[in-house]
Amino acid sequence: MQDKSEVEHAMSWKTLDDMDLNGKVVLTRVDINVPVEDGRVTDATRIERIVPTIRDILLAGGKPVLLAHFGRPKGKRVPEMSLKVVRRALEDAVAGPVEFSEDCVGAVTAADIAGLASGVVLLLENTRFHPEETTNDPEFAAKLAALGDIYCNDAFSAAHRAHASTEGIAKLLPACAGRLMQAELSALENALGAPKRPVMAVVGGAKVSTKLELLGNLVGKVDHLVIGGGMANTFMAAKGIEIGKSLAEHEMADMAQDILAKADKEGCEVILPRDIVVAGEFKENAAHQTVAAESCPKDQMILDVGEESVAYIRSVLGKCKTLVMNGPLGVFEMHPFQRGTFALLDEIARQTSAGELVSIAGGGDTVAAINISGHGDDFSYISTAGGAFLEWMEGKTLPGVAALES
Repeated sequence: MQDKSEVEHAMSWKTLDDMDLNGKVVLTRVDINVPVEDGRVTDATRIERIVPTIRDILLAGGKPVLLAHFGRPKGKRVPEMSLKVVRRALEDAVAGPVEFSEDCVGAVTAADIAGLASGVVLLLENTRFHPEETTNDPEFAAKLAALGDIYCNDAFSAAHRAHASTEGIAKLLPACAGRLMQAELSALENALGAPKRPVMAVVGGAKVSTKLELLGNLVGKVDHLVIGGGMANTFMAAKGIEIGKSLAEHEMADMAQDILAKADKEGCEVILPRDIVVAGEFKENAAHQTVAAESCPKDQMILDVGEESVAYIRSVLGKCKTLVMNGPLGVFEMHPFQRGTFALLDEIARQTSAGELVSIAGGGDTVAAINISGHGDDFSYISTAGGAFLEWMEGKTLPGVAALES
């Protein structure tokens, strides 16, 4: 069995604390690709999360110049995808003035940076208005680098993209991680790099096919792997268990068997439902019953785990020191099929608050379930990074992080 304490993601990058920022132009890559309706930001979470980085650059006497993308303009100037729309929300978040430049490279932008007053933030126009951004063109990266003295990457959520503003520029300037990037990487290192053991991972969601690499990586790194949601149905079907008319990928049976075999070899316990909540239709408040996992009626579908399943997961979790969560146990959006997920979240929150557990969660459905359950402040760390969070958990090298390390 491989050494599960092996650290694959070495922490060899610099932070803002390692840089002399005084009087320097700090080109800061952020992810403020936020939802907007009628010209107003409807969820400023991503903007609020970059505030510590901006504040620390200002406090150290640096000039923060923000590089960011917005939407998918595909290399063309699309007026409705201008970053101008987030300027007001950014000013509210940093509680200070934010200037705006009509481009992210060139003479006009250089002049805007040269004229930037102390204590003021400058937001540059959408980097993706230039096709060279997404192709990671070296000449475009050099044009970006020419505008500043130091590069700071605070966009972990875009770190899985090898773009000019996330990867190319990092090789051309003294580079460091911003506070959000630092927090994301530290949290993930604590979860999978050199965690306190035992470690439990909870992985849910509809499809095994979208999380094959994740599951394959986790069984070599964690001690207990809980599989929930539609994915659990696929694993149960692969084991020859009747799952009625439940959502499942029957064509993934061989892959599921391979993951179970690898888990067995690695000494990782795979936890599948022991009892299930079934219903005849997929809708809110559908007539339902709880049965043993092996007893799903042919005309019913599995929509949640039962109390026995939750009790067993909680008993195992009570012995664990670290938890990583990516996906719910059931259809948490519909009553009463959120009970399994919410009961588990209650227990994770309790153990985390008691200092017994380091808990890290990420992924859209997971974050939504945590927020609906009222436990948004009760986890050790909640990642908003989406794809980058998933790729890190899969054991992949993220170009934006690797560039900081080199």
